[in-house]
Amino acid sequence: MFRICSFLLLLALPVSAEVVTGPARVIDGDTLEIGATRVRLFGIDAPERAQDCEDAAGRRWACGAAARARLTDLAQAQVRCTGRDTDRYGRMVGTCAVEGTDLAAVLVAEGLAFAYRKYSADYVGLEDRARQARRGVWAGQAVRPAEFRAAGHMEQSPRGACAIKGNISAKGRLYHMPGARSYRATQINAAKGERWFCTEAEARAAGWRKAGT
Repeated sequence: MFRICSFLLLLALPVSAEVVTGPARVIDGDTLEIGATRVRLFGIDAPERAQDCEDAAGRRWACGAAARARLTDLAQAQVRCTGRDTDRYGRMVGTCAVEGTDLAAVLVAEGLAFAYRKYSADYVGLEDRARQARRGVWAGQAVRPAEFRAAGHMEQSPRGACAIKGNISAKGRLYHMPGARSYRATQINAAKGERWFCTEAEARAAGWRKAGT
């Protein structure tokens, strides 16, 4: 599947498009980081890290974690990302490839990401074929990540899918995990020094401790 999804981009990129190349650190199924540049993959929307899907038998499986793991596998070699836009969080929105293979295309073709039709039709054909073959999220009930977020399951942060809330209160610096009792009520005020984290290890290294402990 990795090989057959290598193809030329259908839309011409601007001559002045920013290009970043190097080892990538994967944040979630559609976001990675090369050096100091965070890149949101253009034209797709992968399940959120906390999102589960259902298979044909109605069993829940961690589709968000699976999308992140697959992107991690794909991004083992040097990754080249070409910017197409900048989103409201200041992230590059770009097309990323390894040895000419479009990473977003592989994810959509394998049913681990959705074509983000609101912004692009580039991957709609691949999504249609994945749906017909009942691959990945299409094996059972599929909820698009935008619907998952709109339902309030995850508050979007300026760091994309980095959903751990670092709050400062009378109890000190506490981090709140998605799904925890106080998570939804906790608001982040960057002016106070509060922040978002991608992992618990990152939060602990910055001096925060887990709420409730």
